[in-house]
Amino acid sequence: MRIVAALGGNALLRRGEPMTAAVQARNVRRAGAAIAPLIAAGHQVAITHGNGPQIGLLAERDARSNDGYPLDVLGAETDGMIGYLIERELAGALAPQHPIVGVLTQISVDRGDPAFGRPTKPIGPTYEREAARRLADAHGWTVAADGKGWRRVVPSPAPIDILEVRAIELLLDHDVTVICCGGGGIPVAATETGTLEGVEAVIDKDHASALLARLLGADMLLLLTDVAAVQTAWGTPDARAIPQLHAARLDPSAFPEGSMRPKVEAAMTFVNETGRRAAIGRLEDVAAIVAGEAGTQILP
Repeated sequence: MRIVAALGGNALLRRGEPMTAAVQARNVRRAGAAIAPLIAAGHQVAITHGNGPQIGLLAERDARSNDGYPLDVLGAETDGMIGYLIERELAGALAPQHPIVGVLTQISVDRGDPAFGRPTKPIGPTYEREAARRLADAHGWTVAADGKGWRRVVPSPAPIDILEVRAIELLLDHDVTVICCGGGGIPVAATETGTLEGVEAVIDKDHASALLARLLGADMLLLLTDVAAVQTAWGTPDARAIPQLHAARLDPSAFPEGSMRPKVEAAMTFVNETGRRAAIGRLEDVAAIVAGEAGTQILP
């Protein structure tokens, strides 16, 4: 099968963990060990990943220096960092001759997207409420509640096209494992002269992964996170796992906007447009999810 496997930010950096190099390397090692058996079994796999915690940390660092880079450049920086770590761990887990390539991926967006007037994408660390407000005042950020804390939020426009998709497809056709669309891809938009320029935004990784899966003709979209399945009443004592959902009857608004909703929306879009299968579940369960025995299976 041709599979797009999206590693969520929480799959690479667990909730509450410090954003240190050692912690991230350990979690990427765990991700590599989970994904490698799919590749070894003969599946063509394109791996995408989140970057919310990492890009926010870099933006915070730049804000302190008063010489900051825009979010598209910081996105490229995190793509290279995380992609390198994933590539390194996969190389250690697969046969030495298996080819693996990381592709810095530009994704076009529309400057008129309403998302630019309504920042919703959380990035960076979690702060206490007053600390978040001080940072917002100092740097012109927008902040919003995220669980028990507060985080910076930035625009998250819809992905329109993936500029490197033909190169990614060519690599997969030759059984090269590809790491791409990191952090939702690097957001770019066309200028009046037809050139490209970076955009101050962070594209949602799940929506970018769904677009990638559709453009590649993937057989399956895997959205991997740190929870075993989509749940009703998530975060409450009444939470219950949902083993199966049908895309045509899904209502994404029933799920939390900042966490599970983008995954449900992305899975629903992919399944409705292709008639193929998507699944949401825990990274450690990836083999069982592909077999249809774990996670939440999103079906036509």
